[in-house]
Amino acid sequence: MKKNASKMFKLATEQLNEANDELFRPKEDVVSYLVCKNSQHAIENYLRGYLYEHGVDASVYITIDSLYKQCKLINKKFENVDLSDFRCKIYDTDTRYCNEVSKVNNCFNVADSLDTFLRREKIISY
Repeated sequence: MKKNASKMFKLATEQLNEANDELFRPKEDVVSYLVCKNSQHAIENYLRGYLYEHGVDASVYITIDSLYKQCKLINKKFENVDLSDFRCKIYDTDTRYCNEVSKVNNCFNVADSLDTFLRREKIISY
């Protein structure tokens, strides 16, 4: 499972970087769908990676909310990661997206705060 965790963390970091690169384009050139999907998948993969890291089969959890709840059971500090502005947490990430820049910024901020949290907890370092 540690190998799966490492793959998830690496993929999540790449997706977060892709979302970030897209946000740094001029506003009229930003493809909000790319920011949205990369941010969503980064969040999902960070959470899956954390569960795999702790010996939990994350493949049985479909939504970000269910992944997040399992992570909180392992580590209460996950409550410091605020998912309240993340509107897609109860859906399968393949079924939802948004096109508004303000909403995709919220998704990106959640993914970024999760990345920061995992680095602070010394779960990931690359």
